Amino acid sequence: MYGEKPPETTDVPQPPETRVQRIPVYTTPDAPVGYRIERTIGLCWGVAVRSRDIVNSTVAGFRTIGGGEIPEFVHLAEMTRAEALQRLEEHATQLGANAVVGARFDSTSIAPASEIFAYGTAVVVVPMTD
Repeated sequence: MYGEKPPETTDVPQPPETRVQRIPVYTTPDAPVGYRIERTIGLCWGVAVRSRDIVNSTVAGFRTIGGGEIPEFVHLAEMTRAEALQRLEEHATQLGANAVVGARFDSTSIAPASEIFAYGTAVVVVPMTD
């Protein structure tokens, strides 16, 4: 099943209690309905790189023989994406933003690892007043 975690993998480590509060991240370049961008701060990003472990890589190698989805790599990609998104939110918050607009993801392979780069524009949004 899509997104199902293989039993031999572990979850993303839980963030510490001091983690910044989550902020909204939008893929659109504008503020959400009912809000306006009061101030544009600028580029913010989050990068995560995770390596494949030998057990999952071996199992995944056998799965490629029959074709189809490789759950071990799907889970790795999902964990890496979540970590990059968390770091994007943390960076935006450190810059003084309360939202991110124009968010995008990029990915690449670095030898035996996968890199996910999340980026967007850090902004301060405020509710629109009538």
